[in-house]
Amino acid sequence: MDERQLRVLRELGELGSVTAAAEALRVTPSAISQQLRLLQRSVPVPLTERDGRRLVLTPAGRALAGAAVEVETALARARRTVDDFLGRTGGPVSVAAFHSAAAAFGPRLLSALSAPGSPRLALADEDVAQADFPRLTRSYDIVIAHRLDHAPPWPRSVSVTPLLHEPLDVALPTGHPLAGKPELTAADVADEPWITTHDGFPLIAVIEAVAAAAGRRLHLAHRINEFTVAAELVAAGGGIALMPRWTARPHPQVTLRPLTGVHSRRHIDALHRPERTARRAVQTVLTQLQTAATAISDPA
Repeated sequence: MDERQLRVLRELGELGSVTAAAEALRVTPSAISQQLRLLQRSVPVPLTERDGRRLVLTPAGRALAGAAVEVETALARARRTVDDFLGRTGGPVSVAAFHSAAAAFGPRLLSALSAPGSPRLALADEDVAQADFPRLTRSYDIVIAHRLDHAPPWPRSVSVTPLLHEPLDVALPTGHPLAGKPELTAADVADEPWITTHDGFPLIAVIEAVAAAAGRRLHLAHRINEFTVAAELVAAGGGIALMPRWTARPHPQVTLRPLTGVHSRRHIDALHRPERTARRAVQTVLTQLQTAATAISDPA
């Protein structure tokens, strides 16, 4: 067996089909099947079996797929040893983030890692539903993701570096009658038109919690995922919205007020595969993300 065959087995176990594993590894399904056959020749027990039309892992296959993580991590550490010997403290590191996190963390990373010998950053924005963030770790070294307090935890297939536990406030036009209150309840905001995200994105669950606490359905007037656009619509009188307290850019005509009686915080985490953090450059970027998170949550 070799690293490539173990990687194929791992992807098949995580993604659940030969076709999905082939797409993730950018090869053909026949190449996936060939690597599985080669791996099977070196193991005396079946690693896969048919479940209807799908090929799935046997218990032995799942055990070997788990060991594949350790193999990839060990090989990455071995490559890091060579890099350390040659004095390579930099190297490319790809970082993906949802929009508000990209705006908050991206400039700080570029500034902190501008010196010669620093990791070479490749930044990307990825606005996806919460369940899709872990899959992005196949394409990027680090993925900055968000989930609500009461949402399911990230899957064990990814490692997590916590960055922020950010409050979500109610955004109101400056001069709105509710802007004079120090904090707002679900009953205060239930009859207002709302500007919120599309279904499947984390903030929707808070909107549903507000409706449940108020005992009535909210009027969702506009569906906007980008907070800067939502802030412009709030300022123009299009409705109220949930807005992150620290990572959204302040708008001079928008006032934020805390929401009480409803869980309205989100976790912002850096997701990464265990083997990727064996690289010193990735560790350096993770450390800088934690430093940036401290500055973002305490701007004073």
